[in-house]
Amino acid sequence: MARARVVVRLTPEASAAGAHAGGEPRPATREAAWHGVAVDVLRATSTLTVARGNGAARIVPFATPDAALAYRGAHPDALACGEREGRIVPGFDLGNSPAEYVRERVGGRTLAFASTNGSLALLDRRGCGRRWLGCFLSASALLSELAGAEHVAITCAGKEGAFALEDAACAGWLVRRLAEGGAEPEGDEARLCASLAPRDADEVRALVEGCEHARYLGSLGEPYARDVALCATLDALDRAHEF
Repeated sequence: MARARVVVRLTPEASAAGAHAGGEPRPATREAAWHGVAVDVLRATSTLTVARGNGAARIVPFATPDAALAYRGAHPDALACGEREGRIVPGFDLGNSPAEYVRERVGGRTLAFASTNGSLALLDRRGCGRRWLGCFLSASALLSELAGAEHVAITCAGKEGAFALEDAACAGWLVRRLAEGGAEPEGDEARLCASLAPRDADEVRALVEGCEHARYLGSLGEPYARDVALCATLDALDRAHEF
């Protein structure tokens, strides 16, 4: 029996923001049998994991705020969500803080989500048959969901097209543990991420809280610093979620 394969993209493909800028899934491709994972530790996939845990019904990613607002205009039950430069977009219902996504606000709602980086990672994996939110908050639960997959494809959100350590490290945490279960990491990116994987909860916290984007978020104020502290917590949640 062939070993399961694990591949990683350190940033989304440029096409994620192009022709398929949001809305319904892409046409079926060879990726339809894959498990796809989008990772944006600070903060999109962490926030959306909390949102799904609090009953959000659906996540529809968009490359731009205007596209998310247009979707909300056509779907009155949807909420426009996301950020630019870390702050809520004017006219949006919610920003990109886990604290905003309480059950009373998001339960049963569709989230039209447009963040600077995370929504592009979501779009990048939209062709996969099962699409998972990857973050440290639910890392072990996600690992259990991926354990039987034949092909796992992970996209790191990065930062405006550049490498982001916290996302690569989270992808690496998954790659390393999938490899321990017999999966085969393919390519230099997967092997690089595995080499960056934190070993335990203390290393996760140190890495996330010490990264460049965490420092930027902290500079915006105490609520943002609290978001960073939450996103840096390994296995705070016992369930992984799809998008």
